[in-house]
Amino acid sequence: MRRAKLCVTVTADTMAELRTRRDQVGDADLVELRLDSVRDPSAAAALAGRRKPVIVTCRPRSDGGTFAGSEDERRAILSEALSLGAEFIDVEWKGTCAGLLEKTGGRRVVLSHHDLNGMPPDLVSISQAMLASGAEVVKIAVTAARLADCLTLRALGQQTRVPMALIAMGDAGLPSRVLASWIGSCWSYAGDGVAPGQISARRMIDEFGFARIGPKTAIYGVLGRPVAHSVSPSMHNAAFRAAHLDAVYLPLAAADFDDFLAFADGVGLAGVSVTAPFKVKAFERADECDPVSRRIQSVNTLRRSGTKWLGCNTDVVGFLTPLQAVMRLQGVRATVLGAGGAARSVAVALQSAGARVTVAARREDQARTVAALSGATVGTWPPAPGSWDLLVNATPVGTAPRIDESPLPAGYPLDGTLVYDLVYNPPGTRLLSDAANAGCQTIGGLDMLVAQAQAQFEWWTDQRPADRVLRDAATARLAAMEEIR
Repeated sequence: MRRAKLCVTVTADTMAELRTRRDQVGDADLVELRLDSVRDPSAAAALAGRRKPVIVTCRPRSDGGTFAGSEDERRAILSEALSLGAEFIDVEWKGTCAGLLEKTGGRRVVLSHHDLNGMPPDLVSISQAMLASGAEVVKIAVTAARLADCLTLRALGQQTRVPMALIAMGDAGLPSRVLASWIGSCWSYAGDGVAPGQISARRMIDEFGFARIGPKTAIYGVLGRPVAHSVSPSMHNAAFRAAHLDAVYLPLAAADFDDFLAFADGVGLAGVSVTAPFKVKAFERADECDPVSRRIQSVNTLRRSGTKWLGCNTDVVGFLTPLQAVMRLQGVRATVLGAGGAARSVAVALQSAGARVTVAARREDQARTVAALSGATVGTWPPAPGSWDLLVNATPVGTAPRIDESPLPAGYPLDGTLVYDLVYNPPGTRLLSDAANAGCQTIGGLDMLVAQAQAQFEWWTDQRPADRVLRDAATARLAAMEEIR
C-alpha cells in the first residue's frame, strides 16, 4: 500500500493573504493554492518564495469554484503557472483549460473531475477516459450518499498505475479522506471546509494521525447519521495514542445498516460505537449480544470476531457511573424524557438500581415500548410538576446548533432534586442552565459519554483509558466546535 501524501488547500481574499497562509502550512506535503478565491489572482505572486510544492488551481463556478473572470483569463493564469515552474496545475476534464495538457505532454498536470450531485453512473468510463489523457495525476471527486461509495472509489484506484487522487465528498465520504492510502489515492486534501466534508489539516494530522495510518492500522468508528458533530473520534483517537495502539477511529455516516455492513466488510472494520438511529438495528443484526443488550434490545457497541459481530451496551454503566457518585437511587422517583435507544438504556439502568421509573414521551406508543422493556410506568407529557426527584433528558433536544431549545415547555417548574441531560454538545445546555437556576443539582452528558467510552475501549482492546485522556480530548474538540459556531 502506497502511503498517501497530504495536500492542504489554501484560500484567501488577496494574493498577499494567500501567500501568508501558504507559508503557514506546516506538516503537509503539498499546498493547493486556490487562485479563484482571491480578488487579484497572479500565478507569479502565488509561486514566488514558496517553501513547499504547490498545485495551482483556478476553479470556474461551473465546477464549484469562484473564479469571476473569463475563460481566457483563467487559461492565461494556469498557463503562466506552468511556465513559471509550478509543481502542478489543476485543470478540469473536458473544460476549456484541458488543452494545457499539450504544453507539457501531461506532466505536472492534475486532470480533475468533480460531481457535486452524487456518483455518476458512468464513473468507470469517465475514469478510463481521464487516465488515457496522459495527465500525470487524475483527480476524481464525487459526492457520496453512502459509505459504500468509498469502496467504489477504491476499486478505481486498484486498476491503474497512474497516480489518482480519489475523494468522496460529504459526510459519508470522510473515510476516503482519512484512509487515502487504503483507497489508493496519491494524496488527500485537507482544509477549512473548502469542499463538502473536507476537514482541517490539524484534525487530519493530530486527531486522525493521517501520516501514521498504514496497512496494519486497525480501523474503528462511530456509526450514526448525522455523526459529524460527534466528539467520539477525538476521544478514542486520543486513547489509541495514549495506549500506543496502531488504530484509527472515524465518523461513519451510513445511509442505512446494510450500507454500514458493506463498508465494514470492505475495510475490515474492527469495532464501532453505535449511536442514533442505529442502536436497535445493531441489536437486531448482531450475531451475539450481552445480557444487558438483550434486555434493552439496543446495542451501542459492536466488535468483530471472525465473521461475527458481537454486541454490547455500555450506556447503562456509562449513565450510572456519574449519577451514583452523587445520588442514592433506591426508591428515587425518576422520570425519563424520550423513548429512543438512549431512553431504553436509562430506564433499565435506573430500574436495576432500585429507582421508581416513569417514561414520558410525546409519542405514548413508543413510551409504552420502553416501559415494557424496562419495567417502568408510562407518564404524561410533559411530566406533572412535583412528580419526580430525578429528571433525565434522553432526547437530542438542545444539541448544537439548536442550543437555545429545551425538551420541556417554557416556564415548566423544575422542582425536583437533580436534572441529568444526556446532551453533551454543548456541555452546558439550556435545560441544565434552567435547572441550576431553579436550584437543582445537574449532571451533563459529557460525564456519561466519557464513562461509556471507557467501557467501549476496554471491551475492544482490554485496556482501560484514563478518564482524563478522554475528557480532555472531548473538551478540546467541543471548544473548537464552539469557535466555529
